[in-house]
Formats: sequence, C-alpha cells, structure tokens
Amino acid sequence: MGVITLEKEFPVNVSPAKLFKAFCLETDVLMPKILSGYIESSEIIEGDGGPGTIRKITFVEGKWLNYVKQKIEAVDKENFTYSFGVIEADVWKFAEVEKVIYENKFVPTPEGGSICKRTSTYHIKGDGEVDKDKIKEDVYGKKTEGLLKAVEAYFLANPDA
Repeated sequence: MGVITLEKEFPVNVSPAKLFKAFCLETDVLMPKILSGYIESSEIIEGDGGPGTIRKITFVEGKWLNYVKQKIEAVDKENFTYSFGVIEADVWKFAEVEKVIYENKFVPTPEGGSICKRTSTYHIKGDGEVDKDKIKEDVYGKKTEGLLKAVEAYFLANPDA
C-alpha cells in the first residue's frame, strides 16, 4: 500500500475560532446552512463528537456524491486543530484509494483572519497508482478553496454566528 501526502495553506478572512466552530464543533448545524445547495444533512451516527466519532454527510440529490462517512481522528480545541478520515463514500473519485486522512490547523493572521493549513494523506490500495497531480487538481483546486470561501462568506454575512 502506497501513501501520498499533500500539504496546502489557504488564507481565510475569518478567525480560527469561527473556522474551528464550522468545521469541528458545530458542523452538523452550520455546514447544511452554509452549503445548502450541496449538503442536505450532517449527523453523528456514532460517538459524541470527539475522536472515534462517525459522521455521515448526505448531499443534495443530483450531486456527484450521495453521501460520505467521516471518522474523527483528533480534536484539539485549544490549538484549533482536528483531523478526520473519509472512511466510506458511495462513489470514490479514485477507486485505488482506501482512505484519506485530513489534518487541519487554523492559525491566526495579524489581520484577524486565518490560514487553514491542511495535510491530506491518501492511503492507496495494494499496488494501485494514483496521479498526485490529479488529486491536487481535484481536491486542492476548486473544492477545498470553494468550501473555505463559502464558510468565509457565511461568517462575514453573519458576524454574530
């Protein structure tokens, strides 16, 4: 089994505390609001929100994916870090991928925003091969940046949220 690790940083005009809230603490409430055209629901199906918790995200009908299950690996509220693994999906974009672990850290900027530092580790099945550039294009292209921009827009429009 091979492993591909990618690292990328994304600037966001929202504080680390608010990003952590959206991505970790209140995901099941906020993400369906923020991404109402994409996410139908997000719910914990096992656990209490801490490490070991399994979350199922159901997407709006007609999207390229119907659902995904995530397993929370680690949560650090003081340092605004968390990690989770994608452990199941009805359609894997890359059939050779067994699982993906995402590690996220939200670091403050002097201007009051954040840098989202993301490390993604792709665990490849057996002798399978995946084009690293295709993963970069697919995951770090429009999708991750678009997700962060949607969260940013939500909090800029709803500063008390």
